[in-house]
Amino acid sequence: MTDITLKMPVVLIGNSFKYEVESTLKLFFSISRFAFSDNIEDAVGDNYVVAGKDGVRLYADVMLDGELTHSEKIFPDDTQDAVFEHELCRLIFHLLIERTGIIPPWGLMTGIRPVKRVIDLMNRGLTKDEIFAQLTEKYEINRDKLELAYATAVNQQPILEKINTKAVSLYVSIPFCPTRCSYCSFVSHSMDSAIKLMPQYVDALCRELEITGRLVKETGTKIDTIYFGGGTPTSITADELRTIMGCVAKNFDLDSVREYSVEAGRPDTITEEKLRVIKELGAERISVNPQTLNDDVLKVIGRKHTGEDFLRSYELARKVGFTNINTDLIAGLPTESAESFRNTLDRIIDLDPESITVHTLTLKRAAALFANGKDYAYNPASEMVDYSIKKLMDNGYLPYYMYRQKNTLDNLENVGYAKKGFESWYNIFIMDETQTILGTGCAASTKLVYEGGRIERIHNYKFPYEYINRFDQLMEKKKETEECLKRISTLPQK
Repeated sequence: MTDITLKMPVVLIGNSFKYEVESTLKLFFSISRFAFSDNIEDAVGDNYVVAGKDGVRLYADVMLDGELTHSEKIFPDDTQDAVFEHELCRLIFHLLIERTGIIPPWGLMTGIRPVKRVIDLMNRGLTKDEIFAQLTEKYEINRDKLELAYATAVNQQPILEKINTKAVSLYVSIPFCPTRCSYCSFVSHSMDSAIKLMPQYVDALCRELEITGRLVKETGTKIDTIYFGGGTPTSITADELRTIMGCVAKNFDLDSVREYSVEAGRPDTITEEKLRVIKELGAERISVNPQTLNDDVLKVIGRKHTGEDFLRSYELARKVGFTNINTDLIAGLPTESAESFRNTLDRIIDLDPESITVHTLTLKRAAALFANGKDYAYNPASEMVDYSIKKLMDNGYLPYYMYRQKNTLDNLENVGYAKKGFESWYNIFIMDETQTILGTGCAASTKLVYEGGRIERIHNYKFPYEYINRFDQLMEKKKETEECLKRISTLPQK
């Protein structure tokens, strides 16, 4: 079932487990679409799934290429709905393994934060063997992935123990790029179309930073980490960057900041002047992201730079004085071979950056590549990722944060690796969801973390013209932010 123009019928009988059933199907049909129904008459054609609950009896029918398979199981009368949901997905999971031959490496686990599950069990006092046994029994996760998740959790723990409970992090969004990469699904806008809005955007963003800074000051909150993301923040001019970063310095106490990062991103946007502005105004950690050093692949994905351009940008960052540089790579890019990926990773390691992040290609519906998703069914992403894990750890790079996404090739993961002491605190906090993050700028999201783990999100408008034209309406939402910051200010210091 790989034709994304068709929708596979999925019939739910006696249950409303749509989200988890769809997530399970995505493990096997990452680029397919589904038509959900509660009418058994919709189970027609050569490909469909029926997921049923009849009292304490669960059953699943999987029709693939005209061949039907069935499975069912009876449960005790006191079984909870959460168990029924999970076990119904398990029935479907095993039928699909049998029919497709695909064995998802993360098993039945469909969430984006596998490390958080491990840390929760560690905090309950379970040993490594007990954690592995519990996760294997429930999710049937591959042993190698358990080892990776556990190693990541171990490296996160010392940092999470140092979290400042009376502090928050600040995210500054500059959602512009020179061009849109074919794999990209982020809300970002090309500079060609956005250039006329830039003066208004910079003005609105600075106004939001002033308002946010005032809330932070009035509630006695401290800023722990700052992260400039996008898009590509270095798409804007050095003067615009100076204005925004200067506004941050003016409205927030940088003396309390333990990490300040700027996603410099694409080498074709990086200049010595911009790098000097970034360093002068307080950021000590930057990312310079080649994704690959294969020029042919860079052309295919719509990048306007070469591998040599990246190398020059990297050396320029060193010349300016940056001693904490991250580089991003993507495993599974179209036309990239396993050998080409290995060559890129080996060359990046030779450069000796402080951290390297390995993403796996994700086919998001908003990305141009999604329409041709079937072309990547036999992409060697798994081979690339397996190589990266061993190679990076052998060279002193330890996994420190991880997340997963739907529609990722081979159901793989994204992992940040760093030398000891160079882990990004912001990345850990956002994945562990342990600290409030104040989002500013177009398409930014504020994540308010309350006692007990309750989380509320406030989303800024996605498009620059909306952000600019409806700014005052957007700022009304800051009232909830103020209430959260007041609560944070009353928490005991950890």
